Amino acid sequence: MWQDTTNPYTASSSQNVYYQPAQEPLQFYAPVTPSSDQNTFYPGSRPSLDGHMPPQGSITQSASFGGNIPAQAGWWTAFGTGGIEGEPPLLEELGINFSHIRMKSLTVLNPLQRIDEHIMDDADLAGPIVFCFFFALFLLFSGKPTFGYIYGVGLFGSVSIYTLLNLMSEQGIDAYRTASVLGYCLLPMVGIGAISVMVRLDDTFGYLLAMISILWCTYAASGIFVAVLRMSEQRLLVAYPVGLLYGCFGLLSIFSGSPGDK
Repeated sequence: MWQDTTNPYTASSSQNVYYQPAQEPLQFYAPVTPSSDQNTFYPGSRPSLDGHMPPQGSITQSASFGGNIPAQAGWWTAFGTGGIEGEPPLLEELGINFSHIRMKSLTVLNPLQRIDEHIMDDADLAGPIVFCFFFALFLLFSGKPTFGYIYGVGLFGSVSIYTLLNLMSEQGIDAYRTASVLGYCLLPMVGIGAISVMVRLDDTFGYLLAMISILWCTYAASGIFVAVLRMSEQRLLVAYPVGLLYGCFGLLSIFSGSPGDK
C-alpha cells in the first residue's frame, strides 16, 4: 500500500509516457526494393527517374551535353583541336601557318611579280628562324661554324633597318615585321649555303654566285618594304642598307675565316 515516492528508480504512471517502447523502428529512407533493371546505377532509386537515365557508356549520345567527347586517337591529335567546333589548329595559335609561309617564300623566290601591300599583315618568325637555322647548318657542314655570327648580324641588322625605316616613312613599321621580312628574304642565301657544302665558293664562281644572291635578297626585301610602307619613290634608299646587311651574309657564306685555310 505504501510506496516510496522518493526513489527515483521507481516506475510511475507519469514516467511511463516517456519510456514506452517504440512500436516500429524509425525509417528515414524508403525500403530498398530489388530492381530488375540492370542499367540502374543505384538500387532503390526514385521511380520518377526510371526510364530517363541513359544507359551506361552512352555519354556521347546524351542531348544534355553541349558537345561530344571525341574518340581516342593517335599522338598526332596533340597538334589539332580534337574536333572542337570553332577552335583553330594548335600550330595556327602558335603563329605557324604553313600556307602563309609558302606564300611568302614564293614571293621572295619570284620578286618580279606584283607584291601585295597586305602581305605582312600576318607577320611571323617561324619561317625566318627556320631559314636562319638551315643557313647556319649548311655553313657548318661546309666547315664554317658561324651560328653566333649569323644570329648576331641578323639581330643587329634588323634593329638598324627598323630604325632607318621608321625615320624614312610616315606610317612606320614594327620590329616584328621588319625581322620577318628580312628573314624571309634570306631564302636565296640559304641556297648559297647549300651549294657551299658541295662546291668551294672561294673563287670567281663563288663570288659571282654570292653577288647574284645578294642582289636577289636585296631586291625582294626592298620591294616588300616599299609595298608595305608605300614609299616607292625611295626604293634605292631602302635597298642600300638592306644590301649591306645581306652582303655580310654573303661574306660569311664565301670565306671560312681561317687565315691558314686556303
